[in-house]
Amino acid sequence: MTKQIAWFNELDMNDVETVGGKNASLGEMIRNLSSAGITVPNGFATTADAFWAFLKENDLNKKINDRLANLDVGDVAALSSAGAEIRSWVAESRLPGDLESEIRKAYEQMLAESNGEISVAVRSSATAEDLPEASFAGQQETYLNVVGIDEVLRRVKDVFASLYNDRAISYRVHQGFEHSTVALSAGIQRMVRSDLGASGVMFSIDTETGFEDVVLITSSWGLGECVVQGSVNPDEFYVHKPSLEEGKAAVLRRHRGSKAQKMIYGKGAAVETVDVPAEEQRKFSLNDEEIEELAKMASTIEKHYGRPMDVEWGKDGADGKIYMLQARPETVKSQSKGNVIQRYQLKETDAAVVTTGRSIGQRIGAGNVRVVKDVSEIGVVEEGDVLVTDMTDPDWEPVMEKAAAIVTNRGGRTCHAAIIAREIGVPAVVGCGDATERLKGVAKATVSCAEGETGKVYDRILEFDIHETSLETLPELPFKIMLNVGSPERAFDFQSLPNHGIGLARLEFIINNTIGIHPKALLGYDLMEDDVKEHIDSATAGYSSPVEFYISKLTEGIATLCSAFRGKPVIVRLSDFKSNEYANMYGGTMFEPEEENPMIGFRGASRYISSSFRECFKLECEAIKRVRNDMGLKNLEVMIPFVRTLEEADEVIALLADNGLERGVDGLRVIMMCEIPSNAILAEEFLERFDGFSIGSNDLTQLTLGLDRDSGLIAHLFDERDPSVKALLAMAIKAAKISNKYIGICGQGPSDHPDLAKWLMEQGIDSVSLNPDTVVETWVYLAK
Repeated sequence: MTKQIAWFNELDMNDVETVGGKNASLGEMIRNLSSAGITVPNGFATTADAFWAFLKENDLNKKINDRLANLDVGDVAALSSAGAEIRSWVAESRLPGDLESEIRKAYEQMLAESNGEISVAVRSSATAEDLPEASFAGQQETYLNVVGIDEVLRRVKDVFASLYNDRAISYRVHQGFEHSTVALSAGIQRMVRSDLGASGVMFSIDTETGFEDVVLITSSWGLGECVVQGSVNPDEFYVHKPSLEEGKAAVLRRHRGSKAQKMIYGKGAAVETVDVPAEEQRKFSLNDEEIEELAKMASTIEKHYGRPMDVEWGKDGADGKIYMLQARPETVKSQSKGNVIQRYQLKETDAAVVTTGRSIGQRIGAGNVRVVKDVSEIGVVEEGDVLVTDMTDPDWEPVMEKAAAIVTNRGGRTCHAAIIAREIGVPAVVGCGDATERLKGVAKATVSCAEGETGKVYDRILEFDIHETSLETLPELPFKIMLNVGSPERAFDFQSLPNHGIGLARLEFIINNTIGIHPKALLGYDLMEDDVKEHIDSATAGYSSPVEFYISKLTEGIATLCSAFRGKPVIVRLSDFKSNEYANMYGGTMFEPEEENPMIGFRGASRYISSSFRECFKLECEAIKRVRNDMGLKNLEVMIPFVRTLEEADEVIALLADNGLERGVDGLRVIMMCEIPSNAILAEEFLERFDGFSIGSNDLTQLTLGLDRDSGLIAHLFDERDPSVKALLAMAIKAAKISNKYIGICGQGPSDHPDLAKWLMEQGIDSVSLNPDTVVETWVYLAK
């Protein structure tokens, strides 16, 4: 007699043909990773033999194969009709007596081991799923909170029937699998009470860039189906694996999702979806200790399988423990070839942004807007449309491949729409909240996922370029090429470019884009007006205080840059906002002076050492210390902008030391921006106080030529290659060489003018820091 069931703890990855990829992987983890701290709820699985016996006993084999033989899966109506008919055949059939007997016996054993009534999940596991080249994610059904043997038996048949869902039939055809060769195993697994806790999905690789040094975790309240389906916008966390292994603080980024709904055990039904109280929405669903525990598990699982993994997890709200519920290979970024980089870039950006969300795919797509209310309307989607809907599930897959881009109201970066969009190579913007409403009257749109973590939907079709770069043909240069990186969101992407580190990271970019509130408004929260307090409360929810929010967000941005370029210098310029720019931040007008020309006013070192700003500067220093000391990212170097005099230089160096950042201690290098003529004229004296210069060619040019670079009337005179500017550049380079100090340039000039970069190379400069989109072109030019 063939084997009808197998317990998970009897299985491993050699049993995929017997119980499918999902169930085999559960057994693999229970048998081989329990000793490493990976906890998986036990259970049992029906076998492939049991499935084939079920079909044979009910005379379904030939019947099903004949029905599918000439089916055109591109015909949505025909696909739907065939799938529904086959599923009805399966539902009306009976389980073989020996299979039913074995399931009853195993369920009784689970009851005995749990000392009472239990709730189980009945999961599908196909023999062709979770392969390295094809995920089959969500193709078949899962049933949660199944109670009682009669309900278990019914759901086993429902799982068998789900092998013939419309999306599963279509997916097998597109992936080249014969229907008659794929069997279905039903896994019966004890439920984790994540309905009382939290759950989600994690990847041991960055899903957008393929960066392998991080774990991406998504998390929301309640059962994990809401995250997997994309019906909720979850929290997201990035964890740095090397810092984790070194025992350092390792959480790089935290993004608080709305988490508006959660799935819990139902009263009338097995499960129900309910609204999450506002107070709970404002909290993070995991603390740092839990985030790092999950990341350690992801790393352990990845090392065991020897490849990047996609893992579903649940935190039991009753016992407080974290359990692994599934583990499968990541099938998109880990399969991509790294020797060619493809980049999409908009040629115009003056169109209106209709809505924004989480960016998926780093591509751009454009076409006619097709707002689809639900899956019953998918027949209207035509090739090249921008598909806009509330959320997707596997039933949408037959038309998702037709779309030029996908936009959803709900979902995070591990939701169904995101997973499928990556797999089929289509850009998607998920979790917009209001996309279906905002795009209702828009005829055509461009969906851009090439501008960072925030995806943008523009109100018309925009032109864009696609650049392909081979990284195998770049020759050696006599100096270093570094990158100017404004957004930490692009760091994991940009690190794959040829580079020697980051020559300029602007702290004000992080402050403006992830904080948006004047630091004094956060420091003086108790004194703020009620409307300002309300805004601060909303922005800083999930953090222990407004000030902690400011420091944490700075830390997250800086740490992301340093982790992406680990092993290479990352030069972070401390804040260089002008007074008008600070005034434009929330709550800023009451703290900033009005200046006729802020460009040459209260900025840089002058601001740091002033009594009115010292407490704000202290917060920046605290973030730097956390990155270097707590997280162990010693590649972080500090850069001070706009140092006018030697006295200012002395004061700012002393102020850094007072705040725990003493130059030379623990390898800390402090660089000075060389951007004022006085810096070049007294270069040797300034260099006595710093570890090197980074030339800011924009300010140096305007101050040398006596022009305002923001003035259109004299813009034609602005040129970093003017002989007077080059004379000062040469002075700075020569002084650095005499002093044996670092000398680089991070201004816009070399990115705009490759001939200037070549001249700087000939002068003996140590490095040129370029905008990422000019790196390869300039590199090739300089090598000639």
